[in-house]
Amino acid sequence: MEVGFFTMPLHPPGSDYTQTLDDDLEQLVVLDELGYKEAWIGEHFTSVWENIPAPDLFIAKALAMTKNIVLGTGVTCMPNHNPFMIAHRIAQLDHLAHGRFNWGVGSGGFIGDFKVFGFDPETGEHRSMARDAVDVVLKMWDDPKPGVYEHKWWRFTIPEPMDEIGLGFHLKPYQKPHPPIGVAGVSPKSETLRLAGERGWIPMSINLVPSNQLATHWEAVQEGAQRTGRVADRSIWRIAREVYTADTSEQARKDALEGVLSRDFERYFKPLLSEMKVLSLMKEDPDMPDSDVTPEYLVDNIWVVGSPDDVTEKLRRLYDEVGGFGVLLAMGHEWRPRDKWVNSMTVLAKEVMPRMAELS
Repeated sequence: MEVGFFTMPLHPPGSDYTQTLDDDLEQLVVLDELGYKEAWIGEHFTSVWENIPAPDLFIAKALAMTKNIVLGTGVTCMPNHNPFMIAHRIAQLDHLAHGRFNWGVGSGGFIGDFKVFGFDPETGEHRSMARDAVDVVLKMWDDPKPGVYEHKWWRFTIPEPMDEIGLGFHLKPYQKPHPPIGVAGVSPKSETLRLAGERGWIPMSINLVPSNQLATHWEAVQEGAQRTGRVADRSIWRIAREVYTADTSEQARKDALEGVLSRDFERYFKPLLSEMKVLSLMKEDPDMPDSDVTPEYLVDNIWVVGSPDDVTEKLRRLYDEVGGFGVLLAMGHEWRPRDKWVNSMTVLAKEVMPRMAELS
């Protein structure tokens, strides 16, 4: 098993925006030095908390500050983009990365962004648009035939090439035929993860759900793979989790309940999920009342918090409960206090993960 990172990021309203970018970049530098395999960076236009609207720009700077860590969009929300434009931006980024890049794609899930770009999430059109947009990007990268490309949500023209003066569609990714593609799912039996299975893409299970729902995620990947005659590969399955470790489990629990993990849940995730009427995603028992979804419940049932020994045990238990996975994605939060969080990320990479190296 390997370890990576997934960050939205998360910064409370009123934060100094310039400083948040610098802090998030500094996290990636530290993780690169610690040997983290990869980091995925989210995209949101209308979230004050999740405040990076252009992860490709962020990644471009991070590439110059790091040496080995693979960086990815987590995800490029296709309903936010014209596919002709995003095909060029992602291909250029892949060249800047010399292939140290994963392309996360998705249909988005943020209510404000849907309003900006004219999508009604009740119709599901954002999902079909995203799938069609990825298909047309892959088509352009493979065989960019001249002509009009028209869809309900876009219209563009690839002109006839003029080879004598070098005009025409010309930009394809550095990695062939394209960067590794990843998708993130959260709902039980996620249709997005079923698509990952169909296409052989990287499936990522987001941090919100308990392990009994994660099992349905892998079922969806397998069902998708069977549709297209593929064999689903657990080694590429990523599972994201809040992970925090301290010298003792008592100290780790105290830090989690009094620090940024609890803050981010109480001030952002719980109000957001309640507004979207999907707080049930976090419930082990669907009949439990919303009032029981507390930081204490999360520490005991979803977050991975404790001493190095306890975190190792909890991750092994998670591995066994879901039947195995390949990469743990530690979730990004502000590293406050910095020394404790750097220690936690260091212990996870240098002490905990080596104890789990034989899991495959």
